[in-house]
Amino acid sequence: ARPDYGTANNLAEAMQVADKIGYPVLVRPSYVLGGLAMAICYDEDRLEGFLDEAIRVSSGRAILVDKFLEDAFEVDVDALADGESVVICGIMEHLEQAGIHSGDSTAVLPTWKIKPTHLETIREHTIQLARGLNVCGLMNVQYAIFEDRVYVLEVNLRASRTVPFLSKACGIPFAKLAARIIAGQKLKKLGLTREPRIDGYAVKVPVFPFDRFPGFDPLLGPEMRSTGEAYGADDLFGLAFAKGMMSAGRTLPVHGNVCISVNDRDKLSVLPIARGFESLGFTLLATRGTAEFLRSRGLQVAKTVLKFGEGRPHIADLVHNREIDIIINTPLGGTAYYDERELRKAAQESKALMISTLSAADAVVEAIRKLRRNVLGVRALQDRDIENPAMSRAL
Repeated sequence: ARPDYGTANNLAEAMQVADKIGYPVLVRPSYVLGGLAMAICYDEDRLEGFLDEAIRVSSGRAILVDKFLEDAFEVDVDALADGESVVICGIMEHLEQAGIHSGDSTAVLPTWKIKPTHLETIREHTIQLARGLNVCGLMNVQYAIFEDRVYVLEVNLRASRTVPFLSKACGIPFAKLAARIIAGQKLKKLGLTREPRIDGYAVKVPVFPFDRFPGFDPLLGPEMRSTGEAYGADDLFGLAFAKGMMSAGRTLPVHGNVCISVNDRDKLSVLPIARGFESLGFTLLATRGTAEFLRSRGLQVAKTVLKFGEGRPHIADLVHNREIDIIINTPLGGTAYYDERELRKAAQESKALMISTLSAADAVVEAIRKLRRNVLGVRALQDRDIENPAMSRAL
């Protein structure tokens, strides 16, 4: 399946499409890289505000208006095809919320919390797409899992920015293989006949330049903002995630205060995460609705924190004062998505860790738990076990 969509050449047509498929919508120009001029719009005012830029960048081509699957999981897949055979290079799970550009998303290989049935669907779809499009070389497919269903977001008939990460994680130079395939060689001769399996976990963490621009709103969205990425690998997922975060310059606090503010849909799911932080000795803070819910389930919430508009000091004030070390905030809806600028800026300036999805929050708990119990080890990439020696000789 794919999300509902439509095309438009002007504001009136875009509004008709948005009314038909329902807000929120993702507006994007045709044929751009890096998410240029893409935006998530929750209402007509936002749609009108972003459309002029999208039309300008699109240079006379139609504007794409897609249904935005809010609160979905995203998955990135790279594959190689030679016109006959198709081999998946890797399936990567994003830890950031849906709608954030893949280049700005933390990704884990192999996937951490995707159902096996969904993984099989993703593999089947990828192979069918490669064969149906007669791909020769590399291909990238981006999927979303929403309400227990797999959606195809886009298919790129080219190498993706995740190829270097996968090559490093698997010990396989996929770009070199793609070049040889395009020159006429076959996957079987090159020795790559099945999806590689890696030893342990590999995590890609984006690097952002926000600390060089004081006062800049570090809001992430469909338009790519990262300027690099870091790599972490370990036998244990928690340590791989911690290594990646450290390499990207993002500190994981191992003690302190955690402030939780989640939408109603996430309240049940945040319980084990809150319990995890509590078991690690963190002090729990929460906004009113979340605090009431956590207390009703037996957790000790030391302080109820005010949201914006509820008085002072509010949550951003506490972050500015360095009274909060980790913020778990899962926005849902246009108001939450756009109106938390001060919180994001406060977190950036105070170096507090701000988490916008429960999967990322779960990863942080796991990383801190493993950091407390284990000493970080170092292993050279050259020391990995190469699963396919025949292919290594061919290279």
